[in-house]
Amino acid sequence: MALRIGIILGSTRPGRRGEQIASWVLDTARAHAGADYELIDLAHHRLGNLDEGGNPNLQQYEHAHTREWSALIDGFDGFVFLVPEYNHSFPGALKNALDYVYREWNDKAAGIVSYGGWAAGVRAAEALRLVLAELQVATVRAQPAVPLIPTFSTGAFVPGEGLDVAVRGMLDQVIAWAGALRGVREARPETGAAA
Repeated sequence: MALRIGIILGSTRPGRRGEQIASWVLDTARAHAGADYELIDLAHHRLGNLDEGGNPNLQQYEHAHTREWSALIDGFDGFVFLVPEYNHSFPGALKNALDYVYREWNDKAAGIVSYGGWAAGVRAAEALRLVLAELQVATVRAQPAVPLIPTFSTGAFVPGEGLDVAVRGMLDQVIAWAGALRGVREARPETGAAA
């Protein structure tokens, strides 16, 4: 079965630049192949502030939106997080979405494409790596970064020179790790496979 990689657009802010970047990353990924790719736009998943009373590690979800989010995240082998930098970190909407579930993230691979001002969102990516490590997500080394100036100097997203090469390199790493970690997940005792 082909690997499934979710490309998560981590901003829900009105007027966000991430939609154009996400569309380009998705097209680049699909042209690159190696996995099935799907865009997950947090703005389309009305999670609201975390409203589950229990520990997500127990997977005893009270609300339909949590169960739907759980099923969606559980169905992927890896992720690419498209993350903007807000005040030297990543958006609260993304942190909230990560916190809703726990086991569904475990033993999967992730790449990060950051964007922002002159620092191109790299501080947001580094903050995100800490959270992903706690969720037992293996982040890859390659980390494409998109400075909003000059890539949006015309008002529309124009990828900088070499960005496509950087994204493809990141995807190669995500695909390799996602494939390796699939075996780890399949060997978990709770799946019925031999431990």
